[in-house]
Amino acid sequence: MPLITANGLQLHYDVQGVGEPLLLIAGFACDHSIWSQVHPSLASMYKIILFDNRGAGRSSSPDTPYSIRQMAEDALAVLNEIGVDRVHVAGHSMGGQIAQQLALTHCERVSSLLLLSSCAKCDERTKLLIETFGELPRIVEPDTCARIIMPWLYTSAFFSRPGAVDQLLKVLLANPFPPTVHGMYHQSRAIAAYDNLARLGTIRCPTLIMVGKEDILFPLDFSQQLAQRIPTAELVVLENAGHGLLIETPDAVAGAMREFLDRHSRTS
Repeated sequence: MPLITANGLQLHYDVQGVGEPLLLIAGFACDHSIWSQVHPSLASMYKIILFDNRGAGRSSSPDTPYSIRQMAEDALAVLNEIGVDRVHVAGHSMGGQIAQQLALTHCERVSSLLLLSSCAKCDERTKLLIETFGELPRIVEPDTCARIIMPWLYTSAFFSRPGAVDQLLKVLLANPFPPTVHGMYHQSRAIAAYDNLARLGTIRCPTLIMVGKEDILFPLDFSQQLAQRIPTAELVVLENAGHGLLIETPDAVAGAMREFLDRHSRTS
């Protein structure tokens, strides 16, 4: 992966495919590979831009407080580096918060917005959960940390698939660039502190809100709130999907994204 130096740190990124640019932003504790089951079906029509947020993957992981605004500026730095002036922006979970912030502070750069399993502001229950997740790597081993978090991300149907949990754990623990302990901590605090509710009405680009009906981490009402307050938003609820829909139902996610993007592509 190429890298740039920006905002006092190194950011690793990748570009795949051809067509209108589409930026994919990962969520909490995830690197760009979280999109690996979704982006191949999009890369035939769109130029896919992936990168690792600060605190994850191969990007720098400073042990200082992070903010969603900072991470949005990191995303902008990647776009500037590769010379992309205007882009479709998709974000999952924390990545959806980063995408919102990018659309607010640099609206002229965002063609459309796709917010997956995200929210504008966590409620007190979710803040406690996310902050607890950020503390876990300090007190338990990576295998135990993953096993504690996974039930909040995937549905009962996923857990009933023979070998699904073991296979996912194997992939997670084999990652050569796992998130750092302090990276997870600072990302969790950035998520919990973010509050964009009052500004949602100023987002004017076409917006897709997508959520799994069985999401118990960022439940359906978070996405309904986004859809109600963003004037241009449309809501897609995926049946039999939870918060980890990029892994559990990637084909349904890619299909909904493709349908929305094709309608809002400048070349359509």
